[in-house]
Amino acid sequence: MLPMRLNCQAILVDIDGTLVDSAGAVTRAWSLWSKEYGVDVDAVLRVCQGRRSEDTVAEFLPQGQREEALRRLDALELADLAEVVALPGAHPLLESLPSGRWAAVTSGNRALMGARLAAAGLPVPEVVVAADDVSAGKPSPEGYLKAAAALGYDIDRCVVVEDSRAGVAAGRAAGAWVVAVATTHPAAQLGVADIVVPDLTALTVDVIAGGLLLRIAS
Repeated sequence: MLPMRLNCQAILVDIDGTLVDSAGAVTRAWSLWSKEYGVDVDAVLRVCQGRRSEDTVAEFLPQGQREEALRRLDALELADLAEVVALPGAHPLLESLPSGRWAAVTSGNRALMGARLAAAGLPVPEVVVAADDVSAGKPSPEGYLKAAAALGYDIDRCVVVEDSRAGVAAGRAAGAWVVAVATTHPAAQLGVADIVVPDLTALTVDVIAGGLLLRIAS
């Protein structure tokens, strides 16, 4: 079967779980944090994926503890980069994208995401919309709308690539065409995406006149 083909202006891609495998580091940091603050580890791990840390922290701690607790979590995550690696297909996909035709939209803070991309040997795009840059995290569409605007393209001519339910919902709410990679959640849990693929090896991009041609292997 021939691959699906899609003309678009830009690719807007998540980082953790989509470009970078940081699952071990995320689990270790949140687990240690939860123990330090007397929070149920399993409850935290069920809801932290794909969301801003500040939104997760707010679910478990009172207002007066949140600022210090968030700083502690940031320190734990920045100290744990040893096992952070690029996910399959990330290197060739990003190498095929010209500068100005892709952006990263992440629920992580800018410093941590830059460190994880560097640890995985991946480039940092000119446009990064991080947790620091939005008033509401995923599933809010704000991050994806800001990224498309920063690149200078209409969101409905962009493709969002995500691994989490919150991220897929954000892309759909923004009005983009959404590809989900089943690297973090089973495909059955990502059904609101336009298409679900196993990982980024299913995606190839060609530069064409006026934009990009995205091929999606079926």
